[in-house]
Amino acid sequence: MPKKKKKSLSPQQKKYQQLVKKMEPKPPIIRNALMAFLFGGTVCIIGQFITDFYMVTMDLSKTQAGNPAIATMIFIGALLTGIGVFDKIAKYAGAGLSVPVTGFANSIVSSALEFKREGLVLGVGSKMFILAGSIITFGVVTAFFIGLYYAIFIY
Repeated sequence: MPKKKKKSLSPQQKKYQQLVKKMEPKPPIIRNALMAFLFGGTVCIIGQFITDFYMVTMDLSKTQAGNPAIATMIFIGALLTGIGVFDKIAKYAGAGLSVPVTGFANSIVSSALEFKREGLVLGVGSKMFILAGSIITFGVVTAFFIGLYYAIFIY
């Protein structure tokens, strides 16, 4: 595929581009990184507290307590999205909330809420996994092939 030549800009267009670049607001990178670190760390601390809670109350090992703890974090993220709190917190937290499993729950519930007026089946049910469907599919397919490899070559 041949490369396209960029059209050269006129002096007036170059001057305008420089003006736009100068007037463009600079994002507060350090503040955003700090907030993401603090909120992401808080989510991790809450997740560890929930894991420890399940270990003590249900007498589970650390590995066994991880699954209900993740399910609880997904539930909390979905609940906060459903009542409209998650997005308000995410304005300040940035990637600190969108990267952990709570962000996954938010993407599913947000899609479902967006289409709820179309009905439970055609709206909520079919549109719920628009964003998260590819992640779930990738996880299931990858787990299948890893399990198959394990069954054939290792077990």
